[in-house]
Amino acid sequence: MMPRTPHTGSYYAATANDKNDRPRLQSAIDCDICIVGAGFTGLSSALHLAEAGFKVVILEGARIGFGASGRNGGQLVNSYSRDIDVIERNYGSELAGALGDMAFEGANIIRERIETYQIQCDYKQGGIFAAFNKKQMHELEEQKARWEKLGNNKLTLLDQAALREHIDTDAYVGALLDNHGGHIHPLNLALGEAAAFESLGGQIFEDSKVIRIDRSPRPVIHTSEGRITCNYLLLAGNAYLGGLVPELAAKSMPCGTQIVTTEILGKDKARSLLPTQHCVEDCNYKLDYYRITGDNRLLFGGGTTYGGGDPASIENFLRPHLEKVFPQLKGVKFDYAWGGDFLLTLSRLPQLGRLTDNIYYAQGYSGHGVTTTHLIGKLMGEVMKGHAERFDAFASLKHFPFPGGHLLRVPYTALGAFYYGMRDKFGI
Repeated sequence: MMPRTPHTGSYYAATANDKNDRPRLQSAIDCDICIVGAGFTGLSSALHLAEAGFKVVILEGARIGFGASGRNGGQLVNSYSRDIDVIERNYGSELAGALGDMAFEGANIIRERIETYQIQCDYKQGGIFAAFNKKQMHELEEQKARWEKLGNNKLTLLDQAALREHIDTDAYVGALLDNHGGHIHPLNLALGEAAAFESLGGQIFEDSKVIRIDRSPRPVIHTSEGRITCNYLLLAGNAYLGGLVPELAAKSMPCGTQIVTTEILGKDKARSLLPTQHCVEDCNYKLDYYRITGDNRLLFGGGTTYGGGDPASIENFLRPHLEKVFPQLKGVKFDYAWGGDFLLTLSRLPQLGRLTDNIYYAQGYSGHGVTTTHLIGKLMGEVMKGHAERFDAFASLKHFPFPGGHLLRVPYTALGAFYYGMRDKFGI
């Protein structure tokens, strides 16, 4: 028997609620909708579609939540990787208004899924954006004003003294608290959504990598041991889709991010670091993010490796970042360290669209995937029921290849990141 693909050696995989394998695809199946990828895009879409009565099958090349969905920081960050003012400047007020109306929907969908299907994923409310300098603080003030215009009335600006009530550090000058955000154990959320989908009759096949797609009137999706024939196909592999669809790979780039998790700190020590248990991300271009886990560890992530992959030592890379924020944790033991790839687009906005009348795709959340994927899942449910307006708002965004093509996109993007990193360092 062929060995099954293991998850990465992450804290999430070690504490997963469901360690059961799903079968490989070893037969021919006919269905309404086939989805390639059992991450948040695929699972959210599948659950909405199953609730609407469609027969849906998911093909996963590895394990449920194997990619970014099961490896990320677990933060429910609202809006998109480019905020509404940038969207309005580049695409006009009408499209900005349409996307703005959806900017806070993803987090609500996640909370509804957790409540409806009783998903145990350590959900906690509240997220903090922390500023290192006055320039970043001014940007947070502007962000608060923009978000309040879009209906988010759960925002509070914190000066340095007020922030100390939430984070035991002198690293920041202030912050913005978003009580519409929060954090979760992402792999357990994915596994809970998978179980909910299966409870409605949905099928998931793991270790069933797609090797070929026939773009026929009814698409046929081939794996090494089986095939799916369907009315509609959704490609939701994101950074792990590989070269299966060259036209999608041409306008995106995998990027790596890394995370460590400390030893169990105990409730008292964990609460001393983050008394209100909100998650935190800083305002740097290449930002760091952290939170307390359900079993009282500090989970700390950051950095970006353009082109994907990890540094030689994740622990050595992240330790100085962690100890800068929390010098009281100097020398703390790390129990887990892992990396994973997310998919970056040149515009930093999601890529949605159709390859043919019945082949859809959704990818490229550029670091804001946890909430946006859940929104996209809802939009896929709307499309299949004949309501394409909101999906088409995203699909109308124009996307371009990275400068320099496939060979030069990494150094060009890294050079731009270096420039913005210098601006962060000097507060300009």
